[in-house]
Amino acid sequence: MYEMTKKHRTGDDVKEKLPQAVIDGLWARLKAMREEKLLIDSTMAVMFSDDYEDDKIFFMTLQKTGSFANEYDMAYDGPKDFLGHGTIVIFKDRPRTITMSISDANKEADEDESDEATK
Repeated sequence: MYEMTKKHRTGDDVKEKLPQAVIDGLWARLKAMREEKLLIDSTMAVMFSDDYEDDKIFFMTLQKTGSFANEYDMAYDGPKDFLGHGTIVIFKDRPRTITMSISDANKEADEDESDEATK
């Protein structure tokens, strides 16, 4: 599971919401979790904390519908305007590819916000 030799595909939706340094950090965390044998499900959610420090952000990974959770921090000193929006990133281990995308719940919330703005 999560063989790091598979192709890594980052969705355009992720690229629109997260800085590249954060995306790179999430891929690095996934690789480290594999090495630490902490990957137990083919789908993993990443939820960002609203709290941060000048040179660090915090996030949690959830597997098995939230029954297996780990908290992490990431060295990051760039803009933090992507935090505080409840963004959830989903990793999925596919047969030939590992994908990173924004959760369907976030996409639905974004659509609802767009509908409200056009009224």
